[in-house]
Amino acid sequence: MSCSLPCPARIRAIQIENAHTKTFVLDAATVATPGQFVMLWLPRLDEKPFSVLEDDPLTVTVAQVGPFTQAVHELQLGDRLWWRGPLGHGFRIEGERLLLVAGGCGAAPLAFLARRAVPWGCEVTVALGAPTGAELLLVDRFCDLGVRVLVATEDGSAGRRGVVTDLVETLLVEGQGDALYGCGPEGMLMALEELGRRYGILTQLSWEAYMRCGMGLCGSCERGGRLVCRDGPVFPGLAKTGRIE
Repeated sequence: MSCSLPCPARIRAIQIENAHTKTFVLDAATVATPGQFVMLWLPRLDEKPFSVLEDDPLTVTVAQVGPFTQAVHELQLGDRLWWRGPLGHGFRIEGERLLLVAGGCGAAPLAFLARRAVPWGCEVTVALGAPTGAELLLVDRFCDLGVRVLVATEDGSAGRRGVVTDLVETLLVEGQGDALYGCGPEGMLMALEELGRRYGILTQLSWEAYMRCGMGLCGSCERGGRLVCRDGPVFPGLAKTGRIE
């Protein structure tokens, strides 16, 4: 099922990921590509985009960063949350040894991607970055998939000390991975884009932008002449072809 207008759904389950982040499972389902997003809406408040963590049942991870996300965090089991989508262009599975790099809530679409890639027989390595160990997201979800999980934190409280892109460069120097995927803060994505060029590796990155409509009508998410909601949010670097949409 897809929704072009907001569709109501009940909250089936809520999982606390860390002090500022919750995952919401809705009693709804759709068919989405990893990297696509849905718009969540609360009447008389606002509508915001969130990456799909799972499409059946529809599951989203929400970090509390403002009034809208605070209101979502205050919802309880059985409460209604409206959604529409899926929207945008997602990731394409390319290569045999996939290197997935996530910062913050960027872990959500990459967890979805990892779940899709494992049945293809892909070798998946996940590099997760956060300022502290307490802020890492979805580590257990990745581990449950049986993929290799590496961690970098800026304060050294978990995994390797430093930024995750330094960890990624070490992996690329060692020749680990033939396709690079990223989702997270802009600075991290810019560094990954440069690493992709430097090491000549297929690269797909999911970029964030301020989105109002999610369909390319309002132009609020324009970035370099492209609309992130319509043309992205996933944009290829060296990647040209893929095996699935």
